[in-house]
Amino acid sequence: MSDSHSHGSDDSRSGDDGSHHDHEGHSHGGHHDHDADTVAVAVVTVSSSRSLDSGDTSGEYVATAFEEAGHEVSVRELVPDEYDSVQGTVDRLARRKDTDVVVTTGGTGVTPDDVTPEAVRPLFAKTLDGFGELFRRLSYEEIGTRTIGSRATAGITAGTPVFCLPGSENAVTLGVDEILLPEVGHLVGLAGREDEGDDSDGENGEDDGNGEDDSDGDEPPESDT
Repeated sequence: MSDSHSHGSDDSRSGDDGSHHDHEGHSHGGHHDHDADTVAVAVVTVSSSRSLDSGDTSGEYVATAFEEAGHEVSVRELVPDEYDSVQGTVDRLARRKDTDVVVTTGGTGVTPDDVTPEAVRPLFAKTLDGFGELFRRLSYEEIGTRTIGSRATAGITAGTPVFCLPGSENAVTLGVDEILLPEVGHLVGLAGREDEGDDSDGENGEDDGNGEDDSDGDEPPESDT
């Protein structure tokens, strides 16, 4: 599939033993002992009409925001709105040794070619329902009931958190600033414990990032994928 323009390489996988990107440090304090201070993010733009060189303002925002917060961008890729392309790319990136988290933009709306949720859900060993719930709740404050048209989702694939955001820049800004950046280190730390053979289950992961109180779904519609 000619679905991606990579700014990184999978070569870093060779010679690794299976652990993810080495974090520079962990915060301390009981429940947050495993938090990662820095993470490496793979950014995937799902679109058949954009390119990484021009028009990908949402993907660019994700990359810039993570870097300005002290994290790293391991790779940026662009894939078309096709089930197999989206699923294969997310699965591959989630298994890279230099990547701790995957963030996609686009394809979470309700048009026929919006297939991101359908493509990634079979990859999830665990779903992070609170992410979509909180996203829609916050989005409701900005766009009202139109938020029901968006299907942002998240889960854990191969020990790597995967977050699927709408394609609009406003929605991406909301998701990154209000949810991902505050919680990504904690979720990466918890998900990575599985690689160490530590049974972290969902006891911590669920009540930390988003699931505060399962209020109605709220997330912005996206019609730009």
